Amino acid sequence: MLKLPRSRVRSVGLLLLALFWIVAGLNHFRDPAFYLRIMPPWLPAHEALVAWSGVAEVAGGIAVLIPRLRVLAGWGLIVLLVAIYPANVEMALHPERFPDIPTWALYARLPFQFVFAIWAWWATRPDEATR
Repeated sequence: MLKLPRSRVRSVGLLLLALFWIVAGLNHFRDPAFYLRIMPPWLPAHEALVAWSGVAEVAGGIAVLIPRLRVLAGWGLIVLLVAIYPANVEMALHPERFPDIPTWALYARLPFQFVFAIWAWWATRPDEATR
């Protein structure tokens, strides 16, 4: 049985966090071309990095559902957000690669990375009684 946080709000937040990361990670395999377009040119092995980041996202999404891995998975997702931030900057700096996305939305993605980091920390921290 899945052991969720005692707070209903945090439980929903955790389940949505897991779903978000699993779907996002699987999307790396459904549409790798999108992720290849946002890769900074100074990074090596673009195809491998897209695949491994997808694996890391799916693994993080699953791991937050496992109580003994939850806190570590939350921190892992935060580290992952830091690691993929250059790709989001690259995307904002090259809007011509994304004609279907308004330029403002490309820049709006940047602060949302911090929102996602706070979400991961909040949803995966231990319950007060277990600290």
